[in-house]
Amino acid sequence: MDWLLLSQYFFAGLVIGVIYSLMAVGITFIYSIMKMINWSMGEFYMIGSYVQYALVVWLLGPKMWFLGIPLSMLVVFLLGLVVEKLLITPMFTGGIERKDEYATVITIALMVFFRNLFSYIAGPYEYSPPDYAPPMKIGTLPVSGNRFVAFVGTIIILAAFYLVVRKTWIGRAFRAVAQNRVGAQTAGVEVEKIDMLGFGVGVALAAAAGALLAPVFMVFPENGAISTMKGFEIIVIGGIGSIMGSLVGGLLLGMVESLMSVFISPSYRDVYGFLALMIILAVRPTGFFGEKERLA
Repeated sequence: MDWLLLSQYFFAGLVIGVIYSLMAVGITFIYSIMKMINWSMGEFYMIGSYVQYALVVWLLGPKMWFLGIPLSMLVVFLLGLVVEKLLITPMFTGGIERKDEYATVITIALMVFFRNLFSYIAGPYEYSPPDYAPPMKIGTLPVSGNRFVAFVGTIIILAAFYLVVRKTWIGRAFRAVAQNRVGAQTAGVEVEKIDMLGFGVGVALAAAAGALLAPVFMVFPENGAISTMKGFEIIVIGGIGSIMGSLVGGLLLGMVESLMSVFISPSYRDVYGFLALMIILAVRPTGFFGEKERLA
């Protein structure tokens, strides 16, 4: 066994698992507040990568790439507010009988719209911003500079997200709505505004993943498809609606894919995650941190 190679794959699994978690936390956060699955999360990831590319290449310059991350998140956050206000809010204020079906149709339509819009605007070409950092070493372990930067950036963003949710008044409002929408509204929380902000925050997290990974996985109209698939795998593994489950599920998925690529073959990298998903569901259908539905 080549221990240097194994340690490289272990670190690679840790890095990609943490970044997977960023997308999964965004999906879970929106679901926990609004009780809907946003099937267009990959397209917000894609928009974040395009905004980052445009900022770095045309406005900020390669040396100021790090400013593009919060700016990309801000642009997609504002876009999320508009989308939620115009398309998602009617799901909660109108007389719709099947809100889950409405949300599915709307978000899938958004997915198709954004993907075709950017195919028309930017063409079916792959773009890449300049590298964020050169290759580096951690001890004797060679590491991709871009992946390491994405790893550190993700940790910072997740830590900031945790502090906002746990330590601020808006975070308390988010948690109240997630626990009991009617109770929160009775207590004076403006639920519709919390829905709008929650949707914006969730898609901004996806945009952060796209911006951080822009030089790693390139920028093109369908670059969010794989990220969306991974995100949904993670929330099922960790338990739908659980932020902690999203973090644990992301790390587990990253490790499984990376280490199985060493022990078996890298050709079936995506298959390993699905196999792990099926095994976990066979043992624990609600995921690691999911709860059984309460019927009464």
